[in-house]
Amino acid sequence: MVYAFIFVLLIAVGLGIGLYFQVKAGHAQADQQQQLLTDYQRRVDEQQKLLDDYRSLEKNFDSVGEGYEQALLSYEKMEEELQKLQKTNDSLQKRNESLNKELHALKSSAQQQADVMKQLVADVQTAAKSAADPKLAAAVARLSDVDDLQADLPPLERTDNILVAQVADEAIKASSIDQAQYLKFACNVAPDAAATMLSTNLQKAVRSLTHLLDNAQKFTTEGTVTLTASVDMDKMQVIYAVEDSGSGVAAADAERIFEPYVKLNQYFGGQGIGLTVARNLARRLGGDVTFDTAFAGPGSRFVLTLPM
Repeated sequence: MVYAFIFVLLIAVGLGIGLYFQVKAGHAQADQQQQLLTDYQRRVDEQQKLLDDYRSLEKNFDSVGEGYEQALLSYEKMEEELQKLQKTNDSLQKRNESLNKELHALKSSAQQQADVMKQLVADVQTAAKSAADPKLAAAVARLSDVDDLQADLPPLERTDNILVAQVADEAIKASSIDQAQYLKFACNVAPDAAATMLSTNLQKAVRSLTHLLDNAQKFTTEGTVTLTASVDMDKMQVIYAVEDSGSGVAAADAERIFEPYVKLNQYFGGQGIGLTVARNLARRLGGDVTFDTAFAGPGSRFVLTLPM
């Protein structure tokens, strides 16, 4: 019985051991299969990621293709616009060249006409002096005023060496202010000015002062007009001042009256260019014409300065 029990026990132990190793082998096989399943799932995930990446790249490629097509279309449109702009530019350039030629021709023609007119005025001035007709001389002088309206003309040559009083005398004669019946005129030349020589352009200096006398005569319907001549040795200037007791000028208009064609009073004749020409001529001679805003009045005081 004992041997039989031992034998049965050994068999049971053997079976247990066999079953243990079988179970262990089963667990190992199950772990192996689980690992294989995990690896397979990982490969599947990787393949899925690769597939997703490929699809994303495919979409991006499609987008790039569409963008390239749009860029190509835009470039073609830009090329068309550039060609149109080039044609327009060529057309404008040809038009500009044509206008420049026309402008050059007009300038040349205008210069020729100005030269002819200037020579004609000079001839008429000579004839007027020979005829000793003050009205004709005054009319010719007004013609020359048109050229002297420009403020950017070059300086005048000062080749006449004369006495200070000579400018005053000839301006009085040209304006005929001393013959006016409705006002009292006086001319005062300071003693030191009477003996002073002036280097200037006599004709233009006289014309500038004549305009100041004409202006005073026009706006002084009654009263007095006084012309004074003096010198400032410190500044080396000759000073001609024209004072009148006429209607006067507001201080606010002290500069506006020197603008061309400005007329503060429409009831008086003239074109509104006298004071403009007077200042332009004076400045071209190195001097100036100013309105004295400090003059107490009544009337106005204009000052012409010329370098000695």
